[in-house]
Amino acid sequence: MNLDRMLSNAADLQGIPAPTFHEKPRALHMQMLFRQAGLADVALDQSGNVIATLPHENATPLLVSAHLDTVFPLETPLTLSRDERRLSGPGIGDNVIALAALIELAHDLQISPPPFKVVFIANVAEEGLGNLAGMRAIVERYQDDVRAYLVLEGFSQNTLVNRALCIRRYHVHIQTRGGHPWAHPDRPSAVHLLTALAQRVLRLRLDRRRFSTINIGRIEGGTSINTLAAEASMEIDVRALRTQALERFDERLRHLCQQSQVTGSTVQLELIGSRPAGSIPDHHRLVRAALDSLQKHGVSPVRLAIGSTDANIPLSRGYPAICMGLTLGGGAHSLEEYIEIDPLQVGYQALLSLIHHPYLAE
Repeated sequence: MNLDRMLSNAADLQGIPAPTFHEKPRALHMQMLFRQAGLADVALDQSGNVIATLPHENATPLLVSAHLDTVFPLETPLTLSRDERRLSGPGIGDNVIALAALIELAHDLQISPPPFKVVFIANVAEEGLGNLAGMRAIVERYQDDVRAYLVLEGFSQNTLVNRALCIRRYHVHIQTRGGHPWAHPDRPSAVHLLTALAQRVLRLRLDRRRFSTINIGRIEGGTSINTLAAEASMEIDVRALRTQALERFDERLRHLCQQSQVTGSTVQLELIGSRPAGSIPDHHRLVRAALDSLQKHGVSPVRLAIGSTDANIPLSRGYPAICMGLTLGGGAHSLEEYIEIDPLQVGYQALLSLIHHPYLAE
């Protein structure tokens, strides 16, 4: 591991805007770095993922991935700063430092290659409404003809994700005639209907215990303070441990939308995102190998967790997959996002140990 090179690559990548659906400039830079590192078959697939290969006669591959996209809009100032302990800037932990780790792996695994093929993937569309489209394309391509799917994230070095959180996302749009609040007092306002619907949605209970969440992340609508709104919309994010809970929510939400459709209005409901649930057991050999590798390098205790990551897709199909964090940090999805530098070296060495673990060589 060349720490200076890793941090330099991270700085260059962090300075390239890459909101979801606009990852191509960063993808092209990763393509160049993969080629400079000496990997083979470097190319962009139809989804925009960057794929590169460390060949081996044992062709059943290990897939190692990190997502390209960030939550920050194109116009966000991507200021980066560094001191002795930290590297700080939007997107540095989620997920630029993991992309830089892929490049280091490309260098190091050519010096000490594992006894199998390795496929490196910098994928698109992990964040927000990307709906894991990049990883869906990868899993559709490779399916179960792999040793494992190893997903890298910058944060949460002491957390190993082997269970996938089930998520559904909805867009609700209400339309009315609109009008003047004094001249047309009997007409419905789209904003009034929407806020009443939102209150009823938030009162829904999906589970008697706290195994689910409902969040209304965005609301839009209206023209002016003295206008009956002709349109209003909201976006809803629902999460649960069990698919059945989200199926019950779907039924109740559709019923509430029907009830909210009064004379002179229309209510449209659209499913705009779905992340499937899935898991491998805590005692799975991939999980045990990852725990061994982390603990070998002093990362302890390690928490096995449920999360929403690119690993959702292979886990939902029963394929061996985990998500590993490379370092510690904070401020995720904010302009104050940062990673700690010293733990990064430990996390990277644990990653190398996992790739060389006897389990993966079988």
